[in-house]
Amino acid sequence: MALVDKETTHISLSKAWGILREKCRQLPLEPVPVHGSLGRILGEDVIAGRNVPHYNASAMDGYALSSALTAGAVPSSPVSFPAGEYEWVNTGAEISPRFDSVVMIEDTSLDEKTGILSVVSSLVAGENVRPLGEDVFLGQIIAREGDRVTPALCSLLATAGVKSIRSLPLPNTLYIPTGDEIIPLEEWLEMETPPPGRVGESNSLLVKGYFRNWGFPVEIAPCIPDDPAILKSFLDENRRKYDLILIGAGSAKGERDHTFSVLEKLGHPLFRWLLMKPGRPASAADLGGCFAVNLPGFPMSNAVILWSVVFPILQLLHCGHFDEETVLPMAIGASGTEEVSLLSSYSSSYGKEEWVRFKCVEIDGRKKAYALPSGASALWSLSETDGLSLLPLETAEMTKGTTVNLWLLKDIRWKERILFQGSNDPAFERIATFVKKKGGEVIFRSVGSLGGLAALSRGECHAAACHLLDTETGDYNSSYIEKMFGHETEALLARRPVFFRQQGIMVRKGNPRGIRSVTDLRREDVVIVNRQPGAGTRVLLDYLFLKEKIDPKNVRGYENCSTTHFDAGNKVLRGFADAAAGIKSVADALGLDFLPLAEEPYELVYFRSMEDHPGIAALLESLHNEGWRAMVDRMGGYRWPE
Repeated sequence: MALVDKETTHISLSKAWGILREKCRQLPLEPVPVHGSLGRILGEDVIAGRNVPHYNASAMDGYALSSALTAGAVPSSPVSFPAGEYEWVNTGAEISPRFDSVVMIEDTSLDEKTGILSVVSSLVAGENVRPLGEDVFLGQIIAREGDRVTPALCSLLATAGVKSIRSLPLPNTLYIPTGDEIIPLEEWLEMETPPPGRVGESNSLLVKGYFRNWGFPVEIAPCIPDDPAILKSFLDENRRKYDLILIGAGSAKGERDHTFSVLEKLGHPLFRWLLMKPGRPASAADLGGCFAVNLPGFPMSNAVILWSVVFPILQLLHCGHFDEETVLPMAIGASGTEEVSLLSSYSSSYGKEEWVRFKCVEIDGRKKAYALPSGASALWSLSETDGLSLLPLETAEMTKGTTVNLWLLKDIRWKERILFQGSNDPAFERIATFVKKKGGEVIFRSVGSLGGLAALSRGECHAAACHLLDTETGDYNSSYIEKMFGHETEALLARRPVFFRQQGIMVRKGNPRGIRSVTDLRREDVVIVNRQPGAGTRVLLDYLFLKEKIDPKNVRGYENCSTTHFDAGNKVLRGFADAAAGIKSVADALGLDFLPLAEEPYELVYFRSMEDHPGIAALLESLHNEGWRAMVDRMGGYRWPE
């Protein structure tokens, strides 16, 4: 019989937090040697064990003497001290109780024959002396509970005779990757072509990275296969050694997902699954003093549970509490918050809290953002994210213009950043590195040529690029721009040719289907992958189909769309399609054969009023950069304008 009932299955994050607060107690304070205390948090006030300094010390090189005897001393009428009435001292040396001050050597002269010291300045008691306890007195509180041990404090503690401190505990944590499909990372990185169904063990890097950011230690165990008996034995052996054990994967309901049943047998489950996306298939259990959390296998889901469950547990074990308002921004490493408005609508999962990743930009003085891909395995979007938002359970559709509060993960250069929307091209995207060197920043959103022009017309980007064939005139771009912006575009828009590029058909190496022309794409044994509606590549393909009197309905795979050339090319490479329209540079990069169809101009479009924008200026300057142009030449399939 399952130990988790309906009350603790598919629960909200706040309810899960309530359970954790009830079950997780702070670990005992840890004694830590002072030399190993850097970065630790004090669990109690610290009392000085000795005076600092513990003697009267000279503050400089000079002579120790009695200040009263220097009264009236001036350069024209020095005061003489016979031998025995003064004493030479170096900086930091002890001063005899007979003396109360030190005169600088610059204010004295010594007769070597008679031993008489002449002093030309008057002193007061304590001058140039560091008295006993000047810094710290024996018995004084020198640091308080909750203080972090900084380098300065660590040095002070040692100087004040503190041998050890009592620190807030650092929980002992073990992360266990599981799964028959897991390949050790070193082996994975050496593989030229990993086998389908196998994945590299990279979640441990994610776990170690966040634990390092949080200041907590974590150990990584060897991978455990999908065998409940082995997992149970391993957990039983280690649960007395650790305060927290994290088990990677095996959290869902698949035939190889055994982790929760093992946790049921070893201890008391606290909850199973959360009303959250991503991160739903997570659970926690009490293994008799050691807490266990089952992390989802997908990287983004894994990260979400690290933020929302593991970090709160660590805080409870570490200091006995966490603040609901600050725990998540602390966990994700937020640098601050920002209110932005949505550039496009977003449909959320009603009834689930949802973590959404956003890319940010400032347009016409207003801060805006658009959502990045939301898949549980979309690790790229997490690394690219500018800000995160956790949408409440009741959120459904967020329309364009909706205000969203973000936790920022990056320091955004709002004034220098530009948003490019339009045609996808890998060579053009390489220009971002050179734009950055010129003081600007460009982010790319591949929405197709028509989508880019439309976004520009709506004021939703700074620049667009297009390669749209007019099937009636054979001209590129002009008719589309005129339809969208009107006939008087010359004064309004700047059009900058970037390069010419080769469009064609990408097929697997050796062309196993024997595809020679567009007409072969209608064969029953050929499956294609297309580009999205509005993409210039699709416009060209549709034109060629029309020219050859090919009905797209008779082309297998015509409705299967990719948003980038690399997406389309990789589907061909992996055998999901036999052919795809695309550019030569991508075919070359992926080792595909290429059948040329046309050379087309790739054109940058932006409002002339934006030419002084730092990002636009840096982009325009970078178009002539020799380093970028050499990189494009090496990619192949491009020709520069005359």
